[in-house]
Amino acid sequence: MNAVIGTLVDIPTADGIADAYLARPDDEQAHAGVLMYQDAFGVRPHLTAMADRLATAGYTVLVPNVFYRHGRIPVVELPEFIDMAARPDIVGKVVPLMQALTPELSRRDAGAYLEWFAQSSLAADGPVGITGYCMGARLALHAAGTHPDRIAAAAGFHGGDLASEAPDSPHLLADRITAELYFAHADEDLSMPEEQIRRLEKALTDADVTHRCEVYAGAHHGYTQSDTAAYNPAAAERHWSELLALFGRAL
Repeated sequence: MNAVIGTLVDIPTADGIADAYLARPDDEQAHAGVLMYQDAFGVRPHLTAMADRLATAGYTVLVPNVFYRHGRIPVVELPEFIDMAARPDIVGKVVPLMQALTPELSRRDAGAYLEWFAQSSLAADGPVGITGYCMGARLALHAAGTHPDRIAAAAGFHGGDLASEAPDSPHLLADRITAELYFAHADEDLSMPEEQIRRLEKALTDADVTHRCEVYAGAHHGYTQSDTAAYNPAAAERHWSELLALFGRAL
C-alpha cells in the first residue's frame, strides 16, 4: 500500500472559506484529482479514512466541508458510532444544514472546488472525478451537469432524491453531462424509490450519457459508511471495486 499524506486545506469560495481534508500519495507528484462529497454527517474520521484509501490508488482526493457556511469541521458533534434509532437528535442537527445547501449554492461551490484542483500543483492537469455518498450523490450529479468540461467521471452511492419531481432535481441536468456516470442504489432506501430509479435511468439514457445504474440487494441508505448502523461490508466493498474501475477508465 502506498503511503498517504493527509492535511487540512482552505478553499476560497464566493461565500467565504471552505475547509477541506486533502489526501494524496506521499510522492510529491501530481495525480488525477477526485472530489469526494460527504454524506449528511459531514467530514469525520470515517470519511477521511475513505479518502486515504482512495489516495492509495494514486489520486489526489479533496473532501470539502460542504456545510462550511455554518462552521468549520466538525460542524456537528457526533458519536463514534452513529445509530439514528438510538440518537434521533442527530437528525434535528443535520437536516437544517442539508436544507440550507440549495442546488444553486452547491453548484457554485463545486466551481470553487474544481478551481482549487486547477490551481494545485498536487493535481494533474485535466478533468477530475467525483464520488458522493447519500446527499453527496446528489451534489455529484449537480456538479457533473453544471461543470461538464471539468468532470470526466462521477459516481453516487445510496443517494436520495436524485430524480424527484422538484423543478431543481439533479436528473434534469442530464442533457448537459459529458462524464461517465455510475450510481449504486440501495434496495432498502426509501429516499430513492423505484419510480425515481426509473426516472433517473430514462433521463440519462435519453441524453445519451455513458452510465450504469445498479441496485445493491439487501443494502440500506448509508451502506458504505462503516461508522453507522446502515453499514453493509459486502456492499461497501462492491462500491470500492466499481469506483476504482470507473476512475481507472475515465481518469
